[in-house]
Amino acid sequence: MQIEFIPVRPEITLMETLGYGVFAFLLGLLLTPWFIAFLRKNKMGKQLRVETVDSREATVFRTYHKHKFGTPTMGGLLIWGSILATVVLSRVLSLSGVVDHSLLQRGQVYLPLFILVSLGLLGGFDDYLNIIGAGKKKGLDWLPKIITLLLISGFGAAWFYYKLGYDQIYVPFSGPMNVGLWYIPIFMFIIVGTANAVNVTDGLDGLAAGLLIIAFGAFGLLAYIDGLNILAAFCLVVVGAVAAFLWHNVPPALFFMGDTGSLALGGALGAIAMMTDQMLILPLVGFIFVIEMLSVIIQLTSKKLRGGKKIFKAAPIHHHFEALEWGESKVTMRLWIVGAFMGFVGVIISVFG
Repeated sequence: MQIEFIPVRPEITLMETLGYGVFAFLLGLLLTPWFIAFLRKNKMGKQLRVETVDSREATVFRTYHKHKFGTPTMGGLLIWGSILATVVLSRVLSLSGVVDHSLLQRGQVYLPLFILVSLGLLGGFDDYLNIIGAGKKKGLDWLPKIITLLLISGFGAAWFYYKLGYDQIYVPFSGPMNVGLWYIPIFMFIIVGTANAVNVTDGLDGLAAGLLIIAFGAFGLLAYIDGLNILAAFCLVVVGAVAAFLWHNVPPALFFMGDTGSLALGGALGAIAMMTDQMLILPLVGFIFVIEMLSVIIQLTSKKLRGGKKIFKAAPIHHHFEALEWGESKVTMRLWIVGAFMGFVGVIISVFG
């Protein structure tokens, strides 16, 4: 692995890194009861999906998830709120002289933090429209949603290409490959694709959250190996915040992260993959996210080209496994196992490739 553009300095200690991660976890746990009560008081509950993405009746989803109607959603606000609070705390400690450097560093944290918050706001607006639409409206229309995603990812891509001079991607076992101006659309594809893939995966209690912990943990390790200590600490803060959410999201979930969580965390994950120059490792570390997204694409393509015939009983593929009567917890845990194994493979290839 080779990181040539992102500043390695300043550094923070390993104990500070661990401390920030633990703080984000404890803060999330502490605020969860109040946050769930707030969501319930304001009737911010999940609405049952009436239609699939191709406007057909979502029979499988409704069969296995009808008991979840009204469960509080928008838990992603708590996740990235805990992350923001931890970053602010680190800044306060830095200004007061308790620590030498904060997490709020332009070279390593500004971009993933910007994408996290901006996509979180976009997802939160989408969640709100879903809630007030009582399941009749699919939230934000696809056109303004994709345009906003492209604008946000385009800003990040331009910053990387023009400000930092990025114009190559690292190919394991081969080395850097210059892509020139193509770096911008590649960057945008990674951000938009990862955000949507995590969003699609967020359909079972604990599934997306557990996989996100694995993915951010893996990239945090890779960042630390490369000397990007601030970025590694940021990844650990994300792990801590998501773990606190997962504490109450395992089956049966007390609340869901919603689009405000899945879009934000997916986009941030894609940004960190680009910052560590590990774009080609991302499909391994986020293997289940890729499979989930592909299952939707395959299903829609099959319906369109084969007169409505399906490949899977339902898509995304976790609903297919549900329809096979695996049970929600078993599906979640088995996908966690596969995700953890592929994440380990991705780290090994990155380190030795």
